[in-house]
Amino acid sequence: MSCDKQTSSSRTPINLFDPAVLVDPWHAYQVLRDEAPVQFMPAGQVHVVTRYDLVMQVLRDSQTYSSQYGPFIDETRQHWLSGASPAVKDKYLKIANQMLPPLDTLLTADPPTHKKYRSKVDRIFTTTNVRHMEPHIQQVIDEAIDGFIEKGQVDFMQAFALPVPLRIISDRLGVPPKDRPFFYDGATVAASSFRLTTYSDDELLRRAQVMVDLQNYMVDLVQARRKDPADDMCSVLGEVWLDDEQRPLNPAELWSILNQFLVAGHETTASTFGWAMLLLCQSPELQAQLLEDPHAVRTFCEEALRLESPVQGLPRLVTKDTELGGYPLKAGAMLMLRYGAANRDERHFECPAQVNLQRKNAGSQLAFGSGIHHCVGAPLARQELNLGLSSLLSRMKHFRLTPGHEEPKAEPSVILRSLPALNVQFDRR
Repeated sequence: MSCDKQTSSSRTPINLFDPAVLVDPWHAYQVLRDEAPVQFMPAGQVHVVTRYDLVMQVLRDSQTYSSQYGPFIDETRQHWLSGASPAVKDKYLKIANQMLPPLDTLLTADPPTHKKYRSKVDRIFTTTNVRHMEPHIQQVIDEAIDGFIEKGQVDFMQAFALPVPLRIISDRLGVPPKDRPFFYDGATVAASSFRLTTYSDDELLRRAQVMVDLQNYMVDLVQARRKDPADDMCSVLGEVWLDDEQRPLNPAELWSILNQFLVAGHETTASTFGWAMLLLCQSPELQAQLLEDPHAVRTFCEEALRLESPVQGLPRLVTKDTELGGYPLKAGAMLMLRYGAANRDERHFECPAQVNLQRKNAGSQLAFGSGIHHCVGAPLARQELNLGLSSLLSRMKHFRLTPGHEEPKAEPSVILRSLPALNVQFDRR
């Protein structure tokens, strides 16, 4: 296969924390991969890592590169308060201080702490358990499609990409149907904490209160399941027993794990649904290929994850003086691993900017991370994506962007990559 390689030189310093760059980072990523695969970025006080092999080297070495990077994430959230008055900031912090203290359990924990918690939750997302979820997942997908298929056009994000994963994760957690609107709002607010955006004073305070209310609700739900267990994830968490300390999970531990389930359980899948649909709209040829070979949907899912990684990157903390790719790093330095850049590295993926339904190493994409922190919910996300896209392609055709709407583009975020809206037209098959 032949492909064009873009020019990768740049005379201006690259700032990956510039919202304009975050919306369209591909040229910046290529410049960094070619010229400075480990590069210090003053704007975020981090060393950015962009090549696939170097990102993998870090992910495989949890002793040298720690996942306990909580302060970095906290600093990015301060963007929310950047335009607020002192009085509003004070009110916001009074509400936010009601939150349970952040704990390192899964994403931001190192061995042996990480294993203590991960070993307890892995069983929720085993291949067997996810396979048993398939009928329910298919039902949710079919109901969502039924809601808009007669219209011939839709805001795909609002009608399908967002509500489908939200419904699935809420049902699996055990949220009662009557509480879904509250849960959906709270889970959306939790995911949006990674976006570089601003809100009105009233909305800021509302979001802070929603997070407190959601935390209390979810912890109470687990406590209730301890007394009256059901077939859901909250019941499993309620039954977890920490052998080394001879106790169940406490509220702070429960919230730490549940909060990660909320974001990873819907935001990343919703984002991938959106980017996959945009790829279809941009390529009638791709639609034809998938129509001819429906089994290729699985590879298409991997390609969508690779091309538009819903998690663009995560930090690591350097624990000792070392070097990475010949680049010296001091203990205490912060790295920013860019999965989105590594997933388009031509050193690992041939013609990386193109969808290739015959790509042999499509499954090696890093959208779910790798190593000990490989996304625990990856089997569920893949199941949702495969079933969802297969259903859409089997019931509709000729996907195209609806004229008259602004060109779809990502919301600026250092961590996540998502579409706020995607207006699509289609024909019923």
